[in-house]
Amino acid sequence: MATSLTLARCAYAGLAPATRSSGSSIRGEQPSRGGNKQLKRAFLLSVFASPSDSASRASSDKKIAQGNHHTQALLRLARRRADVLFAMLRDGAFYEPQPSAAVT
Repeated sequence: MATSLTLARCAYAGLAPATRSSGSSIRGEQPSRGGNKQLKRAFLLSVFASPSDSASRASSDKKIAQGNHHTQALLRLARRRADVLFAMLRDGAFYEPQPSAAVT
């Protein structure tokens, strides 16, 4: 469950989903067009730069199997990377990758 602070940070980075509405017409969640474009680009480039990372690949494949589009899965990975980066900045810690479970 995402907190409002996490959503605010993702919205600043342009990674939070946006609901388009006009009058009584409400459209579903779509990628945001706002936010810091350079920061959004940096997060998306980090996702594109690591297609062989097994944890990222498994997470992406899982979301696609659940019926999400490829773009939605990539944005989810970028949001997760934003969460990790903000936690590192908050805690003053360096990145330590979690060991991935063996895939059978």
